[in-house]
Amino acid sequence: MTPTGPLNIAVIVGSVRDRRFGPTVAAWFAGEAARRPALRLDVVDLAETALPEVLPADGAGTSEAPEPVRRLGERLDRADAFVVVTPEYNRSFPASLKTAIDWYVDEWQAKPVGFVSYGGVSGGLRAVEHLRQVFAELHAVTVRNTVSFHSCRDRFDDRGRPIDAAGCRAAAESLLDQLTWWARALRHARAERPYAA
Repeated sequence: MTPTGPLNIAVIVGSVRDRRFGPTVAAWFAGEAARRPALRLDVVDLAETALPEVLPADGAGTSEAPEPVRRLGERLDRADAFVVVTPEYNRSFPASLKTAIDWYVDEWQAKPVGFVSYGGVSGGLRAVEHLRQVFAELHAVTVRNTVSFHSCRDRFDDRGRPIDAAGCRAAAESLLDQLTWWARALRHARAERPYAA
């Protein structure tokens, strides 16, 4: 049976650093995505998940995992697509995000991933390039278009809104168009035939 109804989109705030800018960026993007009635959003802030940093032995699975891992796993499993909001730390993405990715396998498979990045001169795009490789290994599909904020703290006003509202909205719309196309196509494909990794 072909699934219907809103697409479930998990927006993942990847940084857990003190005085991080991620929640500002994520709140803006979630607001843009919420303008689409065909999307149901779940903002996942990794700073609130309490995921353990020590992972189980290879192949152990998450059935006996700690409660925070099981709770987040249920949220990721429900998602039809993901948007990762990431800064760039030392030319890559945060360790907190890698830990969250590595706890799970099946939850990512055959689902699309979009990126909203922020940082200094590169706008977090080097972090995104690394993440594309990681998600490809997990059989996820990354969408081409991104939203990127260079010198991010200069790009938002004191109310947490982008100064270039029209340009940023256009970038978000482009990302969401691609993400929802893939999310719907892959949701139908998973319903017809289980994905074989």
